[in-house]
Formats: sequence, structure tokens, C-alpha cells
Amino acid sequence: MGLRELLGRHGSASAIVRDARGESRIPEAARMWLAAPDRALIERDLAWLQHRDHHLLVWDGADYPPLLRNVHNAPAALFVSGDPTHLWAAQIAIVGARSASAAGLANARSFAKAFVQSGNVITSGLAEGIDGAAHAAALDAGGVTIAVLGTGPDLIYPRQHEDLAARIVANGALVTEFPPGTAGKPEHFPRRNRIIAGMSLGTLVIEASLNSGSLITARFAAEQGHEVFALPGSIHSPLARGCHKLIRDGAKLIETADEVLNELHGMGTALADSLRQRLTLPEAPMRAATSSYAHDPDYSRLLAAMTAAPATMDELVERTGLPASALSSMLLVLELDGIVSENGRCAQR
Repeated sequence: MGLRELLGRHGSASAIVRDARGESRIPEAARMWLAAPDRALIERDLAWLQHRDHHLLVWDGADYPPLLRNVHNAPAALFVSGDPTHLWAAQIAIVGARSASAAGLANARSFAKAFVQSGNVITSGLAEGIDGAAHAAALDAGGVTIAVLGTGPDLIYPRQHEDLAARIVANGALVTEFPPGTAGKPEHFPRRNRIIAGMSLGTLVIEASLNSGSLITARFAAEQGHEVFALPGSIHSPLARGCHKLIRDGAKLIETADEVLNELHGMGTALADSLRQRLTLPEAPMRAATSSYAHDPDYSRLLAAMTAAPATMDELVERTGLPASALSSMLLVLELDGIVSENGRCAQR
């Protein structure tokens, strides 16, 4: 029995600890730990959380990412280094081979740049190859990126990505279900893949062998009802075989970033609904009045910056001073309520 099931059964963490000795569904080793916890480890976790950029998001807390919350095996808690509000933005996962080709790396950079320029956040696993290229390109384009780790939040793997991880903390977030001090183990990385897939509207696979961990991420995404996309490649390249298998199994063959963005448009509805509730925005009818948003300064600024003429994301960023990731989510909410149209113009003033 997992921690989430135990919380549902007992009602609180303190009740789990109190009833641990009599809870046969808890493994014996876990029962022994709960009966005599390692206070040093607990103090280490608490010390890590003292930093202003360090956060712990629990599954039933208001700040837990909404798409991931709906995954049946979602982590009971997430350690986050950076800005946790980015976990609520519209995310697209880009994953692929560690030993990627030059063309694969170029594709990862191109797609990441296009996605962040459309207001999306890039999510990946900080691995060498495709992951690292996507993270770096998102940052270089002035966007936001999220890295999901297979280690504790204080340990970066691979070591050569320590500088990249520092950039991500400053302009995104590092996320992990493993507490501080946890070293990377082989079984950790498939587990982190479900978080990558679970937080993202869709997953794009760029180059993958038949044994690639990227196929695990894609499988998690498909099981969760999220879109899976794959770039085709040469029939002679081992790095194309994983993508071709995904396409045969139902993944969408794509060639441009616009194809991905068009497919994901409808998927954003659930995220926008969650955002509306989290931000305590009114549950407006499709043609709600813009005055319903007047109490929120960011929404007021956005609406003031919009006219009857179409506006690009870059123009709205310049006019409002708000980040593209925040504007993307806000525009989605306004579009669903009939305040703005898909092409970035006010539907009513």
C-alpha cells in the first residue's frame, strides 16, 4: 500500500505513524522506521526546506500540479527547487536519446525554442543528449524549463549539468519525489519519467533506441491519456527505431512545432479549469464580462494590453511585463470563458 492510500485510510500522516504497528499493509521495514524514525534524516530535510527557493508540495495541497494529481501513482509529495508556480503552467515534455546525433540535438533545440515562444514550459529529465539540449534551448530563448530528477533535489546527475541545473533553478524548477541526500539509482529514473509525463500536456520523443527510457516516458503519457508525439528518422538509424515503434503503436508522427501545438490545444481545458479554481477566479459562463477579472491585477494588466486586433505572445509579454508561461495559462482561462479568441484578440471589450 502506498502513502496516498494510507492517507486515505487513516486520514493524516500523524494517524499513520500512530497506527503503524497495527497496519499490516505497511511493509515491516517501513513499520520499523515509523516506530523509530531517523531524526537526523528528518532534520536534514527540514534544514533543506529552510532555503527560500526550496519547497515541499504534498499531493492533497493546493499547490500540487493539477495534471499530475490525477495520475493514479502520482508521488505523495514533491521536493521543488526554484519557483513551484511554474508547475502549473502548460508544459510540453521533450525527451530522447542520451547519445543523440547532431541532427537530433538541433531538432530538440528548435522545438524547445518554438514551444517556449508560444508560451509553454519545457519539461524533461536533465539527462545528457536530447534532455539537456531542450532545457538549454528553452533558457536561451528566454523561456522556462522544468527538470525532473532521479536523485534528491540537492544532488545533480549527471555532474556535467550542474551549471545547467543552476540556470533552471533561476528560471524554472528542479522537481523530484526523492528527499535530499538521495543518490541516483537505476530504478529511480523510470519512476521520474511518470512525473515528466504526468505534468505535461504532451510528450515529444526525439530520437530513441528500442531500449530507450524515453519509451517508458511515452508509455506513461499514453496510459495517463496525454498526447505522445514522435519525430520520424532514417530507417537505417538505430536512434529512429524507438520513434518508429511509438508511431506504429499510435503516437502522432509530427514534423513541425505547430503540429504539436495544434494537437495540444484541447488538452489545456483541464489545466485551465484547475487554474481557475486555484486562483479563485469566477466560474464564468462562456461569455462572461471582463469585469469579472478586474479584481486580479495581472488579469487587468493583460486585458488592458489587448485590443480587437490580434496580438502575438511576444507583444503581450512586452506590453504587460508578465512572463510568457504565465500569460499562456491566463489566456487559456480567458479563451475558455469567451473573453479572448484563439488568435489573441479580445472577443469583447
